Amino acid sequence: MTQMPIYDRLTVIGCGLIGSSLVRAARQSKAAAHITVADARRTVLDRVAELGIADAVEADLGKAVEGADLVIFATPVLAIADVMAAVAPSLKAGATISDVGSVKGSVSEAMQATAPAGVHIIPGHPIAGTEQSGPDAGFAELFQDRWTILTPIAARHDDAYALAVARLASFWRALGAQVEQMDERHHDLVLAVTSHLPHLIAYNIVGTAADLEEVTQAEVMKYSAGGFRDFTRIAASDPTMWRDIFVANREAVLEILGRFTEDLQALSRAIRWGEAEKLHELFTRTREIRRGVIALGQESPEPNFGRDRGKH
Repeated sequence: MTQMPIYDRLTVIGCGLIGSSLVRAARQSKAAAHITVADARRTVLDRVAELGIADAVEADLGKAVEGADLVIFATPVLAIADVMAAVAPSLKAGATISDVGSVKGSVSEAMQATAPAGVHIIPGHPIAGTEQSGPDAGFAELFQDRWTILTPIAARHDDAYALAVARLASFWRALGAQVEQMDERHHDLVLAVTSHLPHLIAYNIVGTAADLEEVTQAEVMKYSAGGFRDFTRIAASDPTMWRDIFVANREAVLEILGRFTEDLQALSRAIRWGEAEKLHELFTRTREIRRGVIALGQESPEPNFGRDRGKH
């Protein structure tokens, strides 16, 4: 049986890794009948046209969203306020407006601030990605079996909004994702633990290694062990996107960073005083976390970070 589209017209604003993967997945799954890509960069639009992954490309944001049933912002999070203001006059009544940002509290506020009456703001976040960026980096399988978190506006209780949320959840499931709903503030705290702080640590440790006078950069690259290589992979992520995330989610990140600093100081004391049992207990407990991630299907025992997917 032919898959009926969930949305007739989809517009994706921003076409980096997530945006281009979203476009590819929506086309492959037939979740959207017509797909428009908008981007402020002419080079990106030209490349999208060359790749043939969208039905239309448009530099004018207002024109791009005209008649769209679903509009998804795939821009850096600090750009969303300006993008929302730019498209607001052109949005049709009943349209659903969402995003893919890793921060939800400040993004939700920005989207609601200039949204016209009659549209459905439903912030979202697919927890998927690689360190690559740009329209060529995307692949349709990126969201397969990964979680997408929706953070509906708590103050909206009407039936039309509930139906819009259910429809957006169905869209993401059609793209292969598992869908969960969550309070936006809780989302930001969870992601500060599972994503933002790990990236901050990676950026910092790679920077520290580069700054060590006793070790040359050539040695750092030549003798990189597995752990450091994983840090460099994370630290290679898009700098604009991560700059915006840390600014937009600073409260949650600082809260988790404070807890991490306390735990790091305790670990430092254990090393200083040779408390082997305490170290062994921690390392045993943390190994179980890794095994749990694998058991839930969120990673394979031999990580490849999506490198064997999306090659077509």
